Amino acid sequence: MVWDAWGVPAGHQQLPERIRTLLMQVFGVSGNPVARRDEGDVPLRESALTPARRAGLAEVVGTGNVSADHRDRLRHAGGKSTPDLLRRRAEGPQDAPDAVVFPADHDQVLAVLAYCAEHAVAVVPFGGGTSVVGGVDPVRGRFDAVIALDLRRLDRVTDIDPISGTATLGAGLAGPRAEELLAEHGLSLGHFPQSFEFATIGGFAATRSSGQASAGYGRFDDMVQRLKIATPSGTLELGHAPASAAGPDLRELFAGSEGTLGVITEVTLRVHPVPETVAHQAWSFPDFETGAAALRSVVQAGAAPTVLRLSDEAETGINLARSGDIGGSQVAGCLAITTFEGSAAHVAARSAEAGELLAAAGGTPLGEEPSREWEHGRFAAPYLRDALLDVGVLCETLETATTWSNLAALKAAVTAALTGALGEQGTPALVMCHISHTYPTGASLYFTVVAKQLDDPLGQWLAAKRAAGDAIVAAGGTITHHHAVGTDHRPWLPDEVGDLGVRVLRAVKAELDPEGILNPGKLVP
Repeated sequence: MVWDAWGVPAGHQQLPERIRTLLMQVFGVSGNPVARRDEGDVPLRESALTPARRAGLAEVVGTGNVSADHRDRLRHAGGKSTPDLLRRRAEGPQDAPDAVVFPADHDQVLAVLAYCAEHAVAVVPFGGGTSVVGGVDPVRGRFDAVIALDLRRLDRVTDIDPISGTATLGAGLAGPRAEELLAEHGLSLGHFPQSFEFATIGGFAATRSSGQASAGYGRFDDMVQRLKIATPSGTLELGHAPASAAGPDLRELFAGSEGTLGVITEVTLRVHPVPETVAHQAWSFPDFETGAAALRSVVQAGAAPTVLRLSDEAETGINLARSGDIGGSQVAGCLAITTFEGSAAHVAARSAEAGELLAAAGGTPLGEEPSREWEHGRFAAPYLRDALLDVGVLCETLETATTWSNLAALKAAVTAALTGALGEQGTPALVMCHISHTYPTGASLYFTVVAKQLDDPLGQWLAAKRAAGDAIVAAGGTITHHHAVGTDHRPWLPDEVGDLGVRVLRAVKAELDPEGILNPGKLVP
């Protein structure tokens, strides 16, 4: 990915005229993009990794697989959140890892960790670099030097078991390549988060990722069967059967551990045949409350589609779910998107059952087009975020989850916190929301916030984020449903798991990573 924005240059977009006009009317910005710097002109903090330490790491992974090159360091300087990009675009030296190390396999990862533990070098495991919560920031902690441990060379499919429906994949395998390799065997993982084009198998596992088709295939941690993990204290291989009563499931320690307890190097996952048929259907509901109740009725009846989403009135009005028509023709009320995958018979039966339930709950069918538009543009939203940043408009997202009975209260609390915090700073804010993932007992809420950038846009957003985090905790939501903890949500983890829970995490880390080299400053308070 490019160093100061999401994705690749081919995906970058100019704002349509109607969006620029809307921005000028609402926020008073010019709509003209600012010039971007060349990466060669960006100063970096001088590398603190001594030649002797660099040579020692090269002995482990090979001379060509340790880099202190300006370009490599800059591209590993953090993730892709709005604060990340604001920091990247700021003047002055950028923080960056002191070197980037590219191990070839599990044994080399293990050896790198042993070396860094012995020589007091912090290690930040790095997959696709798509974190939006500070999960791959080059935090040194108490160490003089930090390396990015880039896992891109761990990119193989090592085993496929079509009888059991499992595949074993290297942690550095990117989402699209994993789907390509599985498709050669007529299989698919079906995990398509917004980061899909760049994120990796290991990153999905380490952050408890949840894909857009989670209603049909489950979260990524639901798919995990086995894990192979390198730690400074040795290797763990966890998961020997589809289910077990052999004590607590230790895989749960590492799904969501964000590289703080060990480095996931290999994942065995549940896979399924490539769907024979895909059907799309969009619906409108008069208001968000009615739409949420309709989604709940479908999920609790066991008739959930593969994809099930609901945009609120603000998001529907802007058409944010339909990237090809943002700011254009509107759908009345709230837009719901459904997609059904499977055999022809399964799709026909499931779509008919879900359709009856949605209609009975007040839904009006809109045909296939809005759902197909959403699917066509579902990975494009971060590019739009970057285009908005270029013209002086702050745009960022956050997410949470709660029970169905608490959903409306949580949505209202977070919306009020965001609009209040940004309003106090003297700028109007547009807060949009959609239900992105559903469960029998509850759902997630995904917020998109748009506001005019002030003189200190980073401080502007961080204040709003603090207000939203406090509101989430006070209203009984989780501080993160699928973005993970990283540095950004770490202050609220004690509220999530309690002081005793924090001590449990610290005790596990002390056993697995006694020197504390793994991803300092993330997850564990």
